[in-house]
Amino acid sequence: MNLFIFGLGYTTQFFVKQFGAAFSIAGTVRSAEKQAALRAQGMNAVLFDAAEVAEHMAKADSVLVSVPPRDNDPTLQAYATAIATAPAKKIVYLSTIGVYGHQDGGWVDESTPPEPSSERSAMRAHVEQQWLDLGENHAKNVQILRLAGIYGPAQNALHNLKSGTARRIIKPGQVFNRIHVADIGRAILAAINTDLPGGIINVTDDEPAPPQDVISYAAHLLGVTPPPEQDFATAPMSEMARSFYSKNQRVSNRRMRDILKVDLAYPTYREGIKALFEQGEGR
Repeated sequence: MNLFIFGLGYTTQFFVKQFGAAFSIAGTVRSAEKQAALRAQGMNAVLFDAAEVAEHMAKADSVLVSVPPRDNDPTLQAYATAIATAPAKKIVYLSTIGVYGHQDGGWVDESTPPEPSSERSAMRAHVEQQWLDLGENHAKNVQILRLAGIYGPAQNALHNLKSGTARRIIKPGQVFNRIHVADIGRAILAAINTDLPGGIINVTDDEPAPPQDVISYAAHLLGVTPPPEQDFATAPMSEMARSFYSKNQRVSNRRMRDILKVDLAYPTYREGIKALFEQGEGR
């Protein structure tokens, strides 16, 4: 199967390393430097605006999209026609649970209407619908995967403790949803292979949890003292970091488990962080 990926970033590179042997894969990058680095690792990276993209699209069986929107969706703006006329019948678009907005800590699922609380999340919700419309208008099966907060190798609490960037910000009642990058890979593979009608699927683990608990657990594994607690109201934070705390939600993964049949390797942050610790992260 020929798979073309728009956006060879952290998550999609991990997917290629996990399941690349099952596909013939090519994907886009934005710089010649990144192209050279990925090609040195054996990945078929092409520049986003290169003529090669059209050649790959002409023979793609499936398309995976991991390019975030800015003022618009760059992939649709540049390649909507090529994607619509390509032989590929399956499109998997990686979105975010941020589109649900602030839910006061309540549970949400795919039937919950988006209530984006930022321009960034509002654009995501808009772009999701654009992809679903493309699927409906051109007989494509479009699966929207709404991803929780991503962690994995070199991007986790253990790594942050070692680098000195870990913080225990306390905001009473605040929880975040997470997903290990390896479990995202399992969800992507299932979405590519599914016969389900196109639609939306949340990709998150089983246990939304307070962020400070993850830091404390990682510190326990490393045998170090966790950083001191800081009150959210007075802690110095960037506007971007503070915006994450404006969304408090518990996101259900029942559809991913029961309908997409994804079996999580890391059902909570504890299994995920422990596995990363055993792989040497943070040490």
